[in-house]
Amino acid sequence: MSTLNGVSYGLLLFMLSAGLTLIFSMMGVLNFAHASFYMLGAYFAYQVSSWTNFWVAFVVAPLLVAVLGGLFERAVLRKTHRFGHVAELLVTFGLSFVILELVQLVWGRTAVDYRVPAALDGALFQLYNANFPTYRAFMMVVAIAMLLALFLVLRKTRIGLVIQAALTHPETTEALGHNVPRVFALVFAGGCALAALAGVIGGNAFITEPGMAQAVGAIIFVVVVVGGMGSLAGALIASLLIGLMQTFAIGLDWSFIGALKSVGVEVTPESFGYPLWKLKLSQVAPILPYLLLVVMLIVRPKGILGTRDD
Repeated sequence: MSTLNGVSYGLLLFMLSAGLTLIFSMMGVLNFAHASFYMLGAYFAYQVSSWTNFWVAFVVAPLLVAVLGGLFERAVLRKTHRFGHVAELLVTFGLSFVILELVQLVWGRTAVDYRVPAALDGALFQLYNANFPTYRAFMMVVAIAMLLALFLVLRKTRIGLVIQAALTHPETTEALGHNVPRVFALVFAGGCALAALAGVIGGNAFITEPGMAQAVGAIIFVVVVVGGMGSLAGALIASLLIGLMQTFAIGLDWSFIGALKSVGVEVTPESFGYPLWKLKLSQVAPILPYLLLVVMLIVRPKGILGTRDD
């Protein structure tokens, strides 16, 4: 059951990181507001579902966020691009705070009552006396469908060919009559929509509140760096790895000193200090992705499948 939970969480992380990876691979922009678009997706889905139902929100919320992302790219980011990556980082960093304040003004500072739809509530099956929620399975299906859709669009369609051409040969692509700035705007809007889709299906599975962007923001960048800057396949591998690693670590009730004793190493509480004696693997689970990031930067700075040097 921990494996299924880890895979479902990892696929949600992939949905979050895929949009950021796509934006970076196309535009070289590390969008610090990406997690904020995830939060907007959750709040828009909550609002739309309160007026209609979850399934309408499932479609409408990502589209609304895509429009906002496209407008931001056209009105702000495109004009900032000529000043370099530092200016882009600063403007997206500032946007994240603007979105946070607007969310708090509109929906308040406490969590909203965004619930799993009744049709997907309950257990799908039982394994080893543990129930696997139907909604977790739905999250996995959506993430896999999104992965297949991205692959087909980028590899098998004319739009995908134009996007890849604009990435590697922008001048030639523009000479052939394609509007490269418009392609970039569509890619940025699409990346924001993917983050919003993750918010739509993740906001009710976890919690929808103003701190949700901060909670996942750092993890997204860990996934992107560990997987390899600009690599969707690398982001998928890193997402699953981190999802499984954190889920298994949280589920284990092992202490480090107890593990040493189990292999025959005689230790006492005084050997390591009393706080460390009580420390369990589940308590350090939140820092494991960042330890993985440090190791990856030392061993392979480009990430698992990264190819970009910048």
